[in-house]
Amino acid sequence: MTYFERLGARSRQVNSLVCVGLDPDFKRHKAGEIAAYNRAIIEATAPYAACFKPNIAFYEQFGLDGLRALEKTLEAIPAGIPVIGDVKRGDMGNTAEAYARAMFEHWRFDAVTVNGYQGLDAVAPFLAYEGKGVYVLCRTSNESSREFQELRLENGRQLFEEMALTATSWSPDVGLVVGATAPAELARVCELVPWASLLIPGVGAQGGKPEEVIAVAGYRPGLMVVNASRSVMYASSGPDFAEAAGRAAKQLRDDLAGAPLPA
Repeated sequence: MTYFERLGARSRQVNSLVCVGLDPDFKRHKAGEIAAYNRAIIEATAPYAACFKPNIAFYEQFGLDGLRALEKTLEAIPAGIPVIGDVKRGDMGNTAEAYARAMFEHWRFDAVTVNGYQGLDAVAPFLAYEGKGVYVLCRTSNESSREFQELRLENGRQLFEEMALTATSWSPDVGLVVGATAPAELARVCELVPWASLLIPGVGAQGGKPEEVIAVAGYRPGLMVVNASRSVMYASSGPDFAEAAGRAAKQLRDDLAGAPLPA
């Protein structure tokens, strides 16, 4: 099965759209503590997770010890749960090939996030890996994204709209990253490319609301996952951190499943 087929099967199995972000906070951990902490988070949240998503930057910030922690973290994720490498790579030709080789052959991620604003040749090396998923940045969740992504083009479309249409034409293995913090733009992407699989970050600490996501995107196991990182990993700073993370992941799953669908 392709990545998106496996993600859909997992999502329906646990009736969940939840993507658990595994992003260790530099201020809270020493490098040697990360793997054990993540393992506890994974064990507690796995029953409610459609997938996991470690952001590689949060491991690279610790240097080689952080990358070793990432390796152990990936080993702790149960077989059958897809893993998205949040790497946002993007560059020309042979550099993109090197990035793709690292992410899919060394780290063995099932899918990755990439920056497609350089065009197809920055994404094509990732798409060369059969059955892997590639989420292209479309309308990101950060506050300044509108400075470029909402620019109006000569054809009348905004830049993020053009990205949605163009990137999904490259391959059926392309999904889109669209932030929960921009519900109107999320609705527009769903209108333009209703078949596209979406990775929706920004719920929780960034202010995105589960009910707003469902109100505009519907509830579509296999065609969307909603990521929460800090609000799950650090639901508690006490010794009950893992149990609290499990409760937070379950609550998000239930909030998404119970939210009103689009009118």
